[in-house]
Amino acid sequence: METSDLRIALFSGNYNYTRDGANQALNRLVGYLLKQGAAVRVFSPKVAEPDFEATGELFDVPNVRMPVKGRGEYRMPLGLNAKARAALEAFKPNMVHLSSPDPTGHAALKWAQKNNIPVVASVHTRFETYPRYYGLAFLEPAVEGIMRRFYNRCDALVAPSESMIDELIAQGMHTDIGLWTRGVDRDVFDPSRRDLEWRRSLGLADEDVAIAFLGRLVMEKGLDVFADSIIALRKKQVPHKVLVIGDGPAREWFEKALPGGTFAGFQTGRDLGRALASADIFLNPSITETFGNVTLEAMASGLPVVAASATGSTSLVADGESGQLITPGDTEAFAEALAPYCADDALRLAHGKAGEKRSRAYSWDAINQAVVDTYLRIAKD
Repeated sequence: METSDLRIALFSGNYNYTRDGANQALNRLVGYLLKQGAAVRVFSPKVAEPDFEATGELFDVPNVRMPVKGRGEYRMPLGLNAKARAALEAFKPNMVHLSSPDPTGHAALKWAQKNNIPVVASVHTRFETYPRYYGLAFLEPAVEGIMRRFYNRCDALVAPSESMIDELIAQGMHTDIGLWTRGVDRDVFDPSRRDLEWRRSLGLADEDVAIAFLGRLVMEKGLDVFADSIIALRKKQVPHKVLVIGDGPAREWFEKALPGGTFAGFQTGRDLGRALASADIFLNPSITETFGNVTLEAMASGLPVVAASATGSTSLVADGESGQLITPGDTEAFAEALAPYCADDALRLAHGKAGEKRSRAYSWDAINQAVVDTYLRIAKD
């Protein structure tokens, strides 16, 4: 079988209605597949005003607003109704790609198995860790069990980092797991995008050392750890500023937790590249990412990275060379790691340069071909 023979039905819980790293990767993959002559139909919730235009053909699936406080912008796919099922059957896929273990993903998996169609699942986030951020940590074992049953019914998985593959194997999710890492757009993320005038417009002086947060402002991104780490750094009387790039339902909480912080709001495209390169240090305390797109983008922008030693970042950050890896949740250790970068310009620049060099290895075409290779390996002629 050739790539041009593939007919892929891709199922996503969020393909384009709210921008995030996972759906950016999926859209890039679909664009690559279409260029290679494959046929793709995407099944995902649709909204009237999505964050960006979808790549490829997008078919709506039944959905409702996510029934979790602070997550109302997300939709919960509810399965496959008669219309979606008819569209799926009319498309006649010879490959099914599942990107989320939601009800629609489960329905699509059942349909694929009934019709003897191979299934690849891509892992994009640590879903089993989410309950702890909403006071429901007791649910984590049950969520992990549901995910284990879901993923083991697939023919193969792809995950975005070696550390995530190791974690999935340890959790018993599957044994056939390939690497689908992430690329970075060097036209957007590059040290040359640094803009002192833009910094000044936000009240940041040229000599200020700005510690950046980048991401959607939701609690599972580690906002509490970020804020507590900054408070610990302030207690050490280390001069610095905070630059928050992004928006979301927890913004009000974050602003109260970080008095004096500079909130640049949601940025995209070249504006995002400018904002990130205009910071000086990147702090990523999150443990929910399977790869850490924002970490790679910060590296490409020439920033040293202080990150939680968790899946994703551990495969990107060279500890002691391009940044520091810290025990998750250890706010005092985060502050200790940030302090030298705030005080030592030479150290900060050297580690930022090392990270930028490491980021050059991430080419989108080579990365997406790895997924195609997995399709072709498990395809049934």
